[in-house]
Amino acid sequence: MVRKDIFGRAVLAAAMLVAAFFVRPAAAQHGGPTPDPEPPARQGEEAPPPAPPLLRPVSFEDLPGWPSDGHAEILPALHASCAAIRPMRPDYALGGQGEAALRAGSASTWQTICLELRALERDLPRPPRRGAGRAHERRVAAWQAERHLAVRRFLEARFEAFAAGSGIMTGYYEPILRGATEPSEVFRTPLHARPPELAELPVIGNPMRRRYGMMVEGRLEPFPDRAAIDTGALEGRGLELVWVDDPADAFFLHIQGSGRVILPSGEMIRVGFAGHNGRGYVSIGRLLIERGEIAREQMSMQALRAWLATAGHERATELLRGNPSYVFFRRVEGLAPDQGPIGALGVPLTPQRSVAVDRAFIPLGLPMFVTVRDPAARRDTPPAGRLVVAQDTGGAIRGPARTDFFWGWGPEAGDRAGRMRDEAEVFLLLPRPVEVAAAQEAR
Repeated sequence: MVRKDIFGRAVLAAAMLVAAFFVRPAAAQHGGPTPDPEPPARQGEEAPPPAPPLLRPVSFEDLPGWPSDGHAEILPALHASCAAIRPMRPDYALGGQGEAALRAGSASTWQTICLELRALERDLPRPPRRGAGRAHERRVAAWQAERHLAVRRFLEARFEAFAAGSGIMTGYYEPILRGATEPSEVFRTPLHARPPELAELPVIGNPMRRRYGMMVEGRLEPFPDRAAIDTGALEGRGLELVWVDDPADAFFLHIQGSGRVILPSGEMIRVGFAGHNGRGYVSIGRLLIERGEIAREQMSMQALRAWLATAGHERATELLRGNPSYVFFRRVEGLAPDQGPIGALGVPLTPQRSVAVDRAFIPLGLPMFVTVRDPAARRDTPPAGRLVVAQDTGGAIRGPARTDFFWGWGPEAGDRAGRMRDEAEVFLLLPRPVEVAAAQEAR
């Protein structure tokens, strides 16, 4: 219960002000179905700033598959980042440690680069006129190759590549659920809005990470856990945004952080992450591995869903409540159906070009080059190098080379995301100093 004295109200007000100042829309756990997610920091513990990653400068020729990527395909994601960064204060902190923070951790650097990106876009070759036949196809292919080469040259002149090491890459997506605005025998599982008393503070010593809870006698304490909320801890407060027909779908939506809910009328509601209860995340996949229910090498979101579908209501409910973390949502307005969910940078995510990172190490908005293996391909298919942009975060995404790859929305994206867990090489593209970039362009 929140104290009603002046001191308690002052602390709560301060917490809300801090949250309003720092926070942008963010994803939830991500990577949750994997067997060994990184544990989040305990509530209230003073976390020292993470040690800067050991970045090693490399040439672009050292990036595996750099020449063959479709470089111009990164432009929509970069322009989306610029739309968010352009109105920020020049000293707004985007994250990062060490060299990454020095070169790319404040909005001012990107505001200059965004102007250059506009100029680049204006100078790119225009598409050929509409046509048909092989001759037209050759003209389109030549135009695309010219665009990719122009963007590649811009990136090589304006940025410098640094190896950040190898880390686990998982995948995430935007699920599509069935729901209704009123409960019924079919739609019985609510998605809750953020309770007004939920407070949010930066982790002491590490302001790029967040702590959630409620103020109790001047201290931030966790909210009720998943089991308590499932059994009515928030009932009667009008916090239900929408009701869905499958508790397992709702649980995985908590992990993904954003989703689409289709109503019986055909109307679509978009929901996004609005906070969580401050309880540590527990992987139900890891619980099943420890119990001997699913072998580690067979663990995936698909394996979890299959187990839940056959376990029976009581066992499935008990397993889901083994993860005490609970996510709150908000309605997201103004997104077109062909736009992705809103990430931590405050812009729609671009399928297969946006990634979630640990903001304590990698600034939001940073272009990166990573090795990606398509889970739908044969296991012996080698990974391909791919340009991506750091536009999101996740509670299970911890470390300088830990990434979460956004696949898109719907069943196909979900299938790929649920099967993805690979070692990936990570390279950061850090802006060169302006005078060095000018010299590079003059060559």
